Amino acid sequence: MRTRASLAVLLASASAIAAWAAEPYPSKPIRLIVPYAVGGATDITSRIIAQPLGDSMGQQIIVDNRAGGASITGTDMVAKAAPDGYTILMASIAFGANAGLYTKLPYDPQKDFATVSLVAIVPLVLAIHASVPVRSVTELLALAKAKPGALNYGSAGNGSANHLATELLKHMTSTNIVHVPYKGGGPAVVAIVAGETSMLFATISSSLQHYKSGRLIALGVSTSKRNTALPEVPTVAEAGVPGYDFFEWQGVVVPAGTPQAVIDRLHKETVKALANPDARERIVGLGLDVAGSTPQQFATHLNAEVLRWKKVAKESGIVVDF
Repeated sequence: MRTRASLAVLLASASAIAAWAAEPYPSKPIRLIVPYAVGGATDITSRIIAQPLGDSMGQQIIVDNRAGGASITGTDMVAKAAPDGYTILMASIAFGANAGLYTKLPYDPQKDFATVSLVAIVPLVLAIHASVPVRSVTELLALAKAKPGALNYGSAGNGSANHLATELLKHMTSTNIVHVPYKGGGPAVVAIVAGETSMLFATISSSLQHYKSGRLIALGVSTSKRNTALPEVPTVAEAGVPGYDFFEWQGVVVPAGTPQAVIDRLHKETVKALANPDARERIVGLGLDVAGSTPQQFATHLNAEVLRWKKVAKESGIVVDF
């Protein structure tokens, strides 16, 4: 009798597992983890694509902000999540850069994740508070050299795009500007608008309204080409730092071990969401470039980013830790 009962339990369990495995993906809502606070570029882009992505997949995409630890908190949450496609991450430049900035991470960005698709390329703008008595990049650098440590800059935290962009500028110009990290891009923008910090390499999406209001002054675009959202603003390279070229990126990754069929579905639907006219218009309108890529192309990009920032961190001495 015991043998029969045990067999019945095993058969029931097997049937349940088979039924679960046979469920089409997705069969429940998907959590899109954003490892930053609400209001930053990564958060805004995530919310723009969440709607068309959810509509196409037939399930709600829940944007879940998990800020902290230079994006490490939210990223680690996804690294340790079940590899079933129901917990995904909107990674950004810190995802690759942190491998060079931290001596020990609770995850390996190359081994513990699988790439799905690049989403957007994000130019930054070197902005100053209106009270800072300069109106060009050369004047800003002259002030920084005349008064070492007198200026400060905000960032979304150690390893964030704002942090890396400014440290690269400091490294290339031999200037001393004090770093003030915040818990996300949104809080960093609030801080400079309030005059708590002197300058910030801000995303266009989070700061455009403040240029229009006159609270912030845009001095230069971080990329090698001018941006269509701010065509009158020169590049940092044009404005006095030849060779300066920096951009942030965003892309979807999932835990390693996620079934290939799930990755393929997520990739297909992510690219489809990026092609949605309304989503695309909103992303471009914020000064971002819509990317979209194959998982393999994204993996190649990620590997190059890890190598690049390990080199930059070593040469500039910007290694940080917990």
